[in-house]
Amino acid sequence: MASWLLQSISLLAALISVFIIRIVSAVINCRRNRRKAVGIFHPYTNDGGGGERVLWCAVKAIQEESPDLDCVIYTGDHDASPQSLSSRSIDRFGVKLINPPKVVHLYKRKWVEETMYPRFTMIGQSIGSVYLSWEALCKFTPLYYFDTSGYAFTYPVARMFGCKVICYTHYPTISLDMLSRVHTRKSIYNNDDIIAKSWIYGIVGSCTHLAMVNSSWTGSHIQKIWGISDRVKRVYPPCDTSGLQVLPLERSMSPPKIISVSQFRPEKAHPLQLEAFAVVLQNLDVDLPSPKFHFVGSCRNEADERRLQHLKDLARELKVESDVEFHKNVTYSELVQLLGGAFAGIHSMTDEHFGICVVEYMASGAIPIAHNSAGPMMDIVLPEGGKQTGYLAQDVQEYADAILKILRMPESERLEMAAAARKRALRFSEQRFFEDFKDAIRPIFFHSR
Repeated sequence: MASWLLQSISLLAALISVFIIRIVSAVINCRRNRRKAVGIFHPYTNDGGGGERVLWCAVKAIQEESPDLDCVIYTGDHDASPQSLSSRSIDRFGVKLINPPKVVHLYKRKWVEETMYPRFTMIGQSIGSVYLSWEALCKFTPLYYFDTSGYAFTYPVARMFGCKVICYTHYPTISLDMLSRVHTRKSIYNNDDIIAKSWIYGIVGSCTHLAMVNSSWTGSHIQKIWGISDRVKRVYPPCDTSGLQVLPLERSMSPPKIISVSQFRPEKAHPLQLEAFAVVLQNLDVDLPSPKFHFVGSCRNEADERRLQHLKDLARELKVESDVEFHKNVTYSELVQLLGGAFAGIHSMTDEHFGICVVEYMASGAIPIAHNSAGPMMDIVLPEGGKQTGYLAQDVQEYADAILKILRMPESERLEMAAAARKRALRFSEQRFFEDFKDAIRPIFFHSR
């Protein structure tokens, strides 16, 4: 018995040794064959949200700043090609790349899908991202590894492959607000494994050489949790203020149109918007025209499709379906047209890291009504030249009240507020992003080649 046990242990040790040797050998080989390129880890290149806009603007900025570096996109979208991605960046976001990016297809993306982990979702997705990044870096090892999707657990892997690690963090996976809510037993999305992951998140995040953050709120949390204050740079995300600034502030109020632009995800709190709209219709002054509500967003997967259908069902339950329209996966030109016809734009996500859609509302002339937290509160919906630029709200009644205030507002007052909001939106332009982004990456690129 003892002899059998010793033989089994010896065999297991030998297998582990062979496995470790193969891993080390693979890493060494990849490190030796690193390419003169920036590998951009963005598994979902068709999500249609603000994160994808950052991706394409970042690619363009890198191409302008370092034309000798190839831009390679790691994507799990198997139909993606250099030509289709280049066309998509123009059609959906109006961003014209200098050259089509190269593409590395990933076939392990299912391991970062939330549906794979009914429990301990965040930990499961984090471990899955390690596996996915291993596939990416074994297929193509660049000089610079750039994560634009928030997969911090991939950073130690990229360091192991000898890459300089850069990230653009839209939203800290673990925030101080989350930890506070867990301690006070308040419920939030996927909070059952928050505590277990928080300290690990700080360790892996500290592996980045440069962390660009999209807002004051995100920057504060990243500095404290990752402990890398000297490597954090705030770079506001690129908002299409140039294309929207030319829209006329005067617009038809027959009927008045409200717009909501965001992906159909649970944290965007679309049901709250519908409920507020129902309250507006119930309390509408008899001399005011009845408004129409336009939901504009993208669906990443079947879960998003189900959420969209739930919203349509909720509109029927609230008896507002005749005044609500849903627009799925619209083109950039269609989005501009819809924004140009809206008198107000609604945003309702709690602790939205930044809020690109809020800036788009302001630039287009739609007065924003945003959630009173994080990015919209700290960076965006602030006075400009001493004049109010929009409204902040937290619950159904506050949103309804804000909508009614704008509906009841004299046209001259509405135009004055819309003009102030448009002026503030210039602080978050694509041009400002390009300038700040290049300033941030320049020391990393030129000191490591």
